[in-house]
Amino acid sequence: MHATILDGNKIAAEIRSEAGAAVRLMSGAGVRPGLAVILAGNNPASEIYVRGKVKSCEEVGIYSEKHTPSASVTTDQLLRLVDELNGRDEIDGILVQLPLPPQVDSKKILLAVDPSKDVDGFHPTNVGFLSTQRPRLVPCTPAGIMEMIERSRIKIAGQEAVVVGRSGIVGKPMAMLLLNANATVTICHSKTRDLPAVCRRADILVAAIGRAGMITREFVRPGATVIDVGMNRVTDPVEFSRLFAGNAKREETFRTKGSTLVGDVHPQVAQVAGAITPVPGGVGPLTIAMLMANTVKAARMRRGLAVQ
Repeated sequence: MHATILDGNKIAAEIRSEAGAAVRLMSGAGVRPGLAVILAGNNPASEIYVRGKVKSCEEVGIYSEKHTPSASVTTDQLLRLVDELNGRDEIDGILVQLPLPPQVDSKKILLAVDPSKDVDGFHPTNVGFLSTQRPRLVPCTPAGIMEMIERSRIKIAGQEAVVVGRSGIVGKPMAMLLLNANATVTICHSKTRDLPAVCRRADILVAAIGRAGMITREFVRPGATVIDVGMNRVTDPVEFSRLFAGNAKREETFRTKGSTLVGDVHPQVAQVAGAITPVPGGVGPLTIAMLMANTVKAARMRRGLAVQ
C-alpha cells in the first residue's frame, strides 16, 4: 500500500479562485473586502508569512494594508491601533501576526479585535460560536484541513478521529470542527497514556504537535487518512538519517542546503496510510487560502450579505 497524496496546493488554488470570484462580484457592487495586517518587531519568519499573505490578497483582489510598529511598541500603542482599525468600515479583517514583542500582552491585543473582523478566528466570541455549532470565523489552518478532507471526498461522519495536539490555534478548533461534522473525536497531548495505541484507532489522524517525525508507522492504522500540520526544519545529520535514510533526492538537498523540512509525521507513514498530506505542499498552502476566504466571509457578514 502507498498513500494517496492530498495536494494542498491544488485545493488552495481552488479556494483562492472561489474567493477571487466573490471579490469581483462584491467589487462590482461597490464593496471591496479589506484586510489589515499588524506586524510588530523584526521577526524574519513573521515577515515572510506576512509577505505571502499580502501577495495572496493582491492575487485575489482584496485590499490590504500592512502596519509595522517597531519592536519597542507598547501594549497601549497596539491597542490604539487595533481600536482605530476596528472603527474603519473599509477594513473587514484584522490579522495580528504572532509572536508579538515580549513586552506586549498578546492576549489583551487579540481580545481587542472586533470579533466580526477576527479573520484568524481566535477571539473567544468566535471560539464560542464554533463550540456551539454556529461557526462564523474559524481558525484558518483547521478550516483549511476540513476543506481538504471534504473536497477529497473523505468520509467524516461516523468515523473515529484523533487529533494530536491541543493548541487553541489548531488542535482544539480542529477537534470541534470534526465533532460538528459528526466524527467521534479524541484529543491527545503530552499526558496521553499509550499514545500510539490511541492513534491507531483513528480513521482520520491529525498531527499538530511540532515534533519532527514523531508520528511513526506504529501510530497509524493501515488505510487511515493522516493530516500532517507540522513544519519542522531539520539540521542535525543524525535526525535527518532517522527520517530520510535512503532517500537520494532528500540527501542531495540536505548536503546542498544543510537542512530540510519535515512534518510531525515520519515519511514512512506514507507506506501504510490510505491518504496523507505532504510537507511541504499539504496543509501549509491552505492556511493563507482560508485567510482570503475568511476575509471575504467577514466582508459579507458585516454587510448582512448571505455567506456562501
